[in-house]
Amino acid sequence: MTEGVALAHDYATQRGGAERVALWLAEAFPGSPMYTTLYDPAGTFPEFSRLDLRTSALDRVGALRHHHRLALPLLAPAVSAQRVDADVLLASSTGWAHGYRGASRTVVYCHAPARWLYQRDRYLGGRDGASTGDRLRGGVAAAALTALSPALRGWDRRAAGRADVYLANSTVTQRAVREAYGIEAEILPPPPAMLPAGPEREVPGIEPGFLLCVARLLPYKNVDVLVEAARLAGRHLVIVGDGPDRARLEGLAARGRPVSGRWGTPSGAGGGTTLLGRVDDPELRWLYRSCSMLVAASYEDYGLSPLEAGAFGRPSVVLRDGGYLDTVVEGVTGAFFDAPEPDLVARAVQDASAVPWEDDVLTSHVETFALPRFVARLREVVEEQRGLVHAGASTSGERDS
Repeated sequence: MTEGVALAHDYATQRGGAERVALWLAEAFPGSPMYTTLYDPAGTFPEFSRLDLRTSALDRVGALRHHHRLALPLLAPAVSAQRVDADVLLASSTGWAHGYRGASRTVVYCHAPARWLYQRDRYLGGRDGASTGDRLRGGVAAAALTALSPALRGWDRRAAGRADVYLANSTVTQRAVREAYGIEAEILPPPPAMLPAGPEREVPGIEPGFLLCVARLLPYKNVDVLVEAARLAGRHLVIVGDGPDRARLEGLAARGRPVSGRWGTPSGAGGGTTLLGRVDDPELRWLYRSCSMLVAASYEDYGLSPLEAGAFGRPSVVLRDGGYLDTVVEGVTGAFFDAPEPDLVARAVQDASAVPWEDDVLTSHVETFALPRFVARLREVVEEQRGLVHAGASTSGERDS
């Protein structure tokens, strides 16, 4: 069934929701090659090692694999230089993979239009406390993007215009695609990647009942707000994830309640912050099951983590904005706060702690985002495009000429 189908993803260098979705695409079309610019086995999910990955010439430069933001000004030509030989390309894109050319038809699964073009301050913004190296790398990338933005914006819009079908992960992304490209995308929300079925392993030194944050540690994630909110609420916050903002967050946590690292002295259930860094899937399952609730204070194009928490029967307390409005039902699967401010988060946590959340209601909500439904619709869309290829419809390449 998958003959003639190729996949693409921007870069396989980190562990995030977009990478989880790229792996779902590979599951939907087993055996299909996946084109990508960079691949860092240590930085991303191990499942990528089982795929037929076809990387760009940039992948030969180790520094770019480990710090993909340095490569941002180089990614457009790298993508343009790779040719895809397939009837249909299914591209998982946050700004680059939709630019691959050569396939007869192109279907784009859009997580968000390029943030470095349309939300650059949020994407590249740094804060006091970041390491010198992180500030330097961010500054280099920001300067290069400022100079190249007009050309990159033109490349981005031409690439979007070549696509035959656009799928968006949320109403937020659908609106952003419309505003950036004038394209009406179909909404196809991805399923939660972390489900209870599978091995589970306790994380040493963590007592159940904590607040859980699962996020890449970037400034726009507002994890610092959660650290202060946990202090105000007298609750223990456990943070899963890594990134350039980690050192600053450790400093903030240490100046408040006691902070611990993965193997350091635990803070205890009465307060404090524990930064675990990256964890494996069995540990993450235990953390979801053992927390009292998930907390998140960032604007997201799609709110995936509340679905993962809900699969374990745990509610979420999140920002009333963005993709969380698609995945959290107020008073049923979670609670909202209106701005990323510590006192508002703390108050919402306290209020949510008094609610008798129902496990079966939470898990039933998650089932509406089930993987089989997602995969079935992807296959329908791709097969429709393959049918057009065999019927002799115009190709993506012809429209680009």
